[in-house]
Amino acid sequence: MKITDHINNAKSTLFSIEVLPPLKGKGIESLFKGIDPLMEFKPAFIDVTYHREEFLLRKRLDGGFDKVFTRKRPGTVAICAALMNKYKVDTVPHLICGGFSKEETENALIDLNFLGIDNILALRGDPVKNESNFIPEPDGNKTSIELLEQIIKMNNGVYLDRDIENPVTSNFCAGVSGYPEKHFEAPNMASDLRWLDNKVKAGADYIVTQLFFNNKKFIEFTETCKKMNINIPIIPGLKPLTTKKQLTILPKVFHIDIPEDLVNAVEACKDDKAVKQVGIEWCIQQSKELKAAGVPVLHYYTMGLSEITKSIAKEIF
Repeated sequence: MKITDHINNAKSTLFSIEVLPPLKGKGIESLFKGIDPLMEFKPAFIDVTYHREEFLLRKRLDGGFDKVFTRKRPGTVAICAALMNKYKVDTVPHLICGGFSKEETENALIDLNFLGIDNILALRGDPVKNESNFIPEPDGNKTSIELLEQIIKMNNGVYLDRDIENPVTSNFCAGVSGYPEKHFEAPNMASDLRWLDNKVKAGADYIVTQLFFNNKKFIEFTETCKKMNINIPIIPGLKPLTTKKQLTILPKVFHIDIPEDLVNAVEACKDDKAVKQVGIEWCIQQSKELKAAGVPVLHYYTMGLSEITKSIAKEIF
């Protein structure tokens, strides 16, 4: 079922989660172990991320360098199929531009269509670690809008090979990302919102936001979207703080502000166990406020920490 159908059919706010593929060489059982405790809350769908491989430069004896790829997380499409088979739940694979040609993207879309997976989150993706800027493949999609356009074209039966006779159409429901505190590459919020509007005009069906800790910024974001006639569902993405280090790591990585009250509460903690409890309580309050505001879905970035997500979900759902 499409994400939009889940939302349209729901009588109250839905629960959903996002999971990471295991590192290369690890089994899927570890992923199942992290999802099992959350199934009692009946997630409407499960997102499966796609992360570009990282690399390091290894010096050769001749003085040159070899690029050695590390920390690969393959298997997004296969994991989605496995989760659908095991849990009878809809899955949302993340597709990114980086590292893929348009033909490879098309083949991935064909595989997803064969598997009956009809939801996709279309993202540009981050630069490879150690590269300051995003560098697309020479024959790949350069932006999330280009990727989205390729998805929509397949929905209309338009393939890269225009000589295909009687091509089968797909029926993907395509989501895109949104940033209540703007994307870090955007010069200002207005520019970032115009880019989001262009994604909607290109055919996006729903929006999932970057994590945030200030509900006021999310509400302001949704209200501005409405004024711009961006009327597709907007799903808030949530993640609790779990360590003191995250006070500096999260703003640096995600370019977000952490409210002063939350910072003060975390800094007053004696250890990370106490921080985890503060983070859970803050996320519970965020969730209650957002649910009361009528958001369609509460989407949790689990990061493999299912017990933390469970502690929050049991207070909300």
